[in-house]
Amino acid sequence: MAKPKKKLTAAQRAARKKRKAEFMTVFMNGKQVSVRRPPTVDGILVEEFIRQNADPIWLHQHGYGEILHERGMAEQESMGEPQTSGIRKAKVTGESGEIPF
Repeated sequence: MAKPKKKLTAAQRAARKKRKAEFMTVFMNGKQVSVRRPPTVDGILVEEFIRQNADPIWLHQHGYGEILHERGMAEQESMGEPQTSGIRKAKVTGESGEIPF
């Protein structure tokens, strides 16, 4: 007959709970591996939290220009403006193809 399992002490339970909160188990190359969990704020990844809540000035000061660009593109789409690269093309008129200046 198998031996009954021993219950963990309070200190062992606390250490196990702390370890489970800090690490997660994933499979890499067919093996089970413990890796650190990514940092979160209120259960949301830090980058996603910044993307949702940061104001444009803070984003600019901390070098998150790509998020500002994404917000600008989304704002343009919601207003119905066509997406352009910001460069205006001159109209070419005349048979010779010259720009009228």
